[in-house]
Amino acid sequence: MTTAGEDHVTARGGPWWWERRRSAVLDVGLAAVSALECGVEGVPFAWEAGIPVPVGVLFGLAAGSVLLVRRRWPIAVVLVAIAVTPAAMGFLLGIVGLYSLAASDLPRRIIGSLAGMQSVGVLIVMFVRMRQDIARGDVDVGDWLVPFASVTMALGVTAPPVLLGLYVGARRRLMESLRERADSLERELQLLAERAEERAEWARGEERTRIAREMHDVVAHRVSLMVVHAAALQAVARKDPEKAVKNAALVGDMGRQALTELREMLGVLRAGGDAVRPRPEGASVPLAAVGAAAAAAASRVVVEEPAEGPSLAEIDELVGQSAAAGMVVDLSVEGEYRSYAPEVEATAYRVVQEALTNVHKHAAGAKTYVRLAHRVSEIAMQVENEPPSGVGSSAGLPSGGNGLVGMRERVSALGGVFVSGPTDAGGFRVSAVIPAS
Repeated sequence: MTTAGEDHVTARGGPWWWERRRSAVLDVGLAAVSALECGVEGVPFAWEAGIPVPVGVLFGLAAGSVLLVRRRWPIAVVLVAIAVTPAAMGFLLGIVGLYSLAASDLPRRIIGSLAGMQSVGVLIVMFVRMRQDIARGDVDVGDWLVPFASVTMALGVTAPPVLLGLYVGARRRLMESLRERADSLERELQLLAERAEERAEWARGEERTRIAREMHDVVAHRVSLMVVHAAALQAVARKDPEKAVKNAALVGDMGRQALTELREMLGVLRAGGDAVRPRPEGASVPLAAVGAAAAAAASRVVVEEPAEGPSLAEIDELVGQSAAAGMVVDLSVEGEYRSYAPEVEATAYRVVQEALTNVHKHAAGAKTYVRLAHRVSEIAMQVENEPPSGVGSSAGLPSGGNGLVGMRERVSALGGVFVSGPTDAGGFRVSAVIPAS
């Protein structure tokens, strides 16, 4: 990827205001050449000005060395070049100074003004010198050539460096903008990758919770009934062989139903796992793949349910199974049954199923009331049991403590309300209201 902005700052190894050492070496070399040029041109300037030659040479060396600060103070370099133009020195100083000025981030009006001043200065000096040469007879040309040569010289020494500097400056700013954009995109991609990892981790946790809840709902009820029937079978095996055979058949049916539901669930899990392919160790995962996997996992958590889940039409059968296990169950249904969304029917069925399972575990022999109400925009269910009578068989069923938590999670996920707790009479009540759509 690209280098971050902090890396650019730390990569600066040049002295003073230079970002790189090679830039410093280049400026020192240009300043030395310019100083040498101006120093040599200082000799005729001293003769013409009537000053000592060493003074003219020192003046030229000082003026030419100003090119050393062209990156830091380009305006000062151009002003010095304009100032020494009447002395007929600083050709390299003027060209490089104008280039540095145009390539800088200064406003265009300042660049245009200084370039215009430099051009006018060269034009005037060139015009005056050519007129002086013609007057002395050193040059024999037509009068029309003087202004033409002056204008050409002025444009030749100012326009090319200014245009080149503007192009280089615009390109440099474009590259910096692209670099900043690349740095910003890199930071955003890193943030997206971190969020995708968090999303994927959250999705995996939700998936594990969903699987645990499904396993609990599928296994707990069936196995609880099997244990109840097995205890009854043990109690009546010698006294009532016919009832023992009936209970044994019921245990077998419950076991087969539990195996069927487990097989369906494992099939769904296997189908979802087939899409996952092992990744070679050390291989990188594209960010797009991470985001897609996280989104897919999150969506599965919300919408994935077994294709053929339980429905409210099976409530009678569910209550009949508990009645066959020795529980006294009273089922009442209010309103007219109608079809609901699959997840609504599955949740309502699981709430009743888990509530009946809890009665088998904690209140054996207690009379239980199951009430189901079909309303206009919602479906309500309530499972309430009386205090344990002590007559029912106690099979010693274990409790994991996750039944009520799972019911609450299911109902809350659909925007419903779940309430559970003991009754004043000593029993226990589980109530839930789920929106119909």
